[in-house]
Amino acid sequence: MVAKELFSALKDPSVVIMSNWLKIRGTLKSWTKLWCILKPGILLIYKTPGSDHWVGTILLNACKLIERPSKKDGFCFKLYHPLDKSIWAMKGPKGESVGSITQPLPSNYLIFRAASESDGRCWMDALELALSCSSLSKMSAKSGRDGDLSGSSDLNDSMLENHMENDANSDKSEREAHEDSDNAANENGGRLTEESDMDQSDDVCQHATVFVEEAHEEMGEAGEASQVETVSEENKGLIWTLLKQLRPGMDLSKVVLPTFILEPRSFLDKLSDYYYHADLLSQAVMEESPYSRMKQVLRWYLSGFYKKPKGLKKPYNPILGEMFRCCWLHPQTDSCTFYIAEQVSHHPPVSAFYISNRKDGFCITGSILAKSKFYGNSLSAILDGKARLLFLTRDEEYIITMPYAHCKGILYGTMTLELGGKITIECEKTQCYTEIEYKLKPFLGSSCNVNQISGKIRMGEDVLATVDGHWDSKVHLTEKRTGQQEVLWNPGPDIRRQRLKRQVVQVDQQEAFESERLWQHVTRAISDKDQMRATQEKFVLEEAQRQEARERAERPWNPRLFTFNTDTNEWHYKYTDTKPWDPERCLLQFEKDGVIQTKEKSRRRSFSYSQNWAAQQKVSPTGS
Repeated sequence: MVAKELFSALKDPSVVIMSNWLKIRGTLKSWTKLWCILKPGILLIYKTPGSDHWVGTILLNACKLIERPSKKDGFCFKLYHPLDKSIWAMKGPKGESVGSITQPLPSNYLIFRAASESDGRCWMDALELALSCSSLSKMSAKSGRDGDLSGSSDLNDSMLENHMENDANSDKSEREAHEDSDNAANENGGRLTEESDMDQSDDVCQHATVFVEEAHEEMGEAGEASQVETVSEENKGLIWTLLKQLRPGMDLSKVVLPTFILEPRSFLDKLSDYYYHADLLSQAVMEESPYSRMKQVLRWYLSGFYKKPKGLKKPYNPILGEMFRCCWLHPQTDSCTFYIAEQVSHHPPVSAFYISNRKDGFCITGSILAKSKFYGNSLSAILDGKARLLFLTRDEEYIITMPYAHCKGILYGTMTLELGGKITIECEKTQCYTEIEYKLKPFLGSSCNVNQISGKIRMGEDVLATVDGHWDSKVHLTEKRTGQQEVLWNPGPDIRRQRLKRQVVQVDQQEAFESERLWQHVTRAISDKDQMRATQEKFVLEEAQRQEARERAERPWNPRLFTFNTDTNEWHYKYTDTKPWDPERCLLQFEKDGVIQTKEKSRRRSFSYSQNWAAQQKVSPTGS
């Protein structure tokens, strides 16, 4: 009778063991205050005390609990999966598939901080009760199958109705890991603790650059609409003044452009648009065949074009020595892709860049010489250079080129921006080769001829597939041998929602020559639609650049992060690390002062809770 009443209470969805605010540490090691509701077997996390802003649900039946002493105020504890699997439910209590946006949270553990030690102890006790409820539900299910308790075999499903999808079938190794942890807990008085420096990433955290999620990302409309602009009569006068300086075939790199055609971001920043879908490269590394890897690389390449500014805009020309850095977190692999770019030359204007995600097995290096040509009623922006994509575990290098941007209708007609030219993606090791042509709209063409591409994928001399479609919408791939067609790329709403969230450095923490801080006054003036002030602020920067050039005329310029290789005639990142990721040695990758580096695990750390219990007792739990 008592057992039935207990099981009935556990199945009651209104039962709340405890609820309060807790601080939770994100993947970037910063803390977010969230509302936590503890129920039997689950921990619900919300942005506010109401139930409207669900963040996620922790499945406690997959978790272990440990105390985590540290030196800061409050009291810390950690929920984790002993086999490093996900502790999150697939859906929310109301069937939500996507939680409210917060800073990124780890997939296989969470570290919590209560306001005081007494609050933390209460949470530890409450969590142990909830964990016991989860264990009891498993035992009851087993007992129900054995005939000991009538009707209790479905207790586990009913208690965690919406939150047990990813733990329905635990394997033997997982059960053994739970048993080992339970034994260690019994030996240590029933509660596990973790020494404050066990998490070695804390040491890195004190030195690494702190990134925060980008607050806003501007995205133009899909299709031709965002590539067409009608110029006002006032601005036409400015364009005519500009055109009087020009002759057909002239390079525009030294021409001062009016601020109304500037996109309020640096070219170094704009180059990072290629990596909002860097997770496609993480998937490409895992593909078994060279052809499958090439298809995935092409899919990633196409993902860098559909983001457009609103209207016809040109980014700022970077100043010599200017730097931009950012990163993207990969929730699926718990890794991070870092991006570093530097303006390494002013005349000619060369931008060098380096991208690295060692854990997922890829890095990219390259440089771009930006050139512009004027043809009368049109002009072209040519990106002369190449990128080298390297798959670290396979030692495969893909050499990639880029299309040019073409703007027509400057003197008469409607101003329109398009992409044109042939690009190639070539892997010498596998002999896999892709060629794509970006087609300009014909003079008598219709809207369906805008943004067209076509091409093919070859293995040696054999054509494996053809590619056709529109680079800002649907692209089809047709297998040459079978004639089977598939959608290679289609940046619809679902794909746009899957964009990785870019993490940036806050302006007040940037160095003087970092892009956003360097151009902040120009950007603010453009946002305020004050062209005169924007022009003045831009002139101040450019005049300082010219003065620096005059003072530096007698001494060579040495870029901070990149060096020029005279053998290959290319720029290379000084701190390149192409060694494959070793999970036994590598702890995490981080960036500091423009240097992307890897923290390795200390060799002395062969940690087990039972063997280190005596040492743990010496650590006073004073909070985090």
